[in-house]
Amino acid sequence: MAGDFGNTPTGGYRAPAWPASPAPLPMLRVTDRDREATITVLQGSYSVGRLTREEHDARVGQALAAQTYPQLAGITADLPDRPVYPDLPVPPGRRDLNGFAVAALVCGAAQPVTGMLTTLPAIAFGHIARSQIKRSGQDGRALATWGLALGWAGLAVTALLVLAIVVVARSIV
Repeated sequence: MAGDFGNTPTGGYRAPAWPASPAPLPMLRVTDRDREATITVLQGSYSVGRLTREEHDARVGQALAAQTYPQLAGITADLPDRPVYPDLPVPPGRRDLNGFAVAALVCGAAQPVTGMLTTLPAIAFGHIARSQIKRSGQDGRALATWGLALGWAGLAVTALLVLAIVVVARSIV
C-alpha cells in the first residue's frame, strides 16, 4: 500500500518516497543570517531527538564554517526540515509581454496595408499599453512606444494628405 513504511513482502524495509529535491543551489557565498537559519533547523532536530549532542555540535561547527549554499544545504540534507535561506538570491522571473503593446506595434506597422484604418487603434493601444506597463511592470514598453510613434506619424501623414486634397480641390474650383 502506498505510504506504508513497514516491511516489504520480502521482509526488507521500504524507505519512504521523498519528494524530488528542489533546483540545485547556486555556488554563492552564504551570509550569517543563512548560517543562523541552518543552526535553527539543527536546534529543532536536536530538541526532538533526531540528532545527538555530538552530532548537533559537529553540524553547528560545519554550519559556522560553511561558505556556499550547497555546503550549507548538505548539513541538513538528512533532516526532514529544511532551512529557508533569507539572503539566497532569487533569479528574476520571466515577465509577461503586454498584449496591447504588441497590438499597438502591429496596428502601427499595418497602416499602409490597411489604408490607414489602423492608425487610431495604434495610438489607443499604445497609450493603454504604456499605462498598464507602468502599473504592472510587464515587458513591452518599447513595442508600445514604437506603435505610438507609428500611429502618430500615420495620423500626421493622413492629415497632410487630407489638407493637400482640400487645397487642390479649392484651387480647381
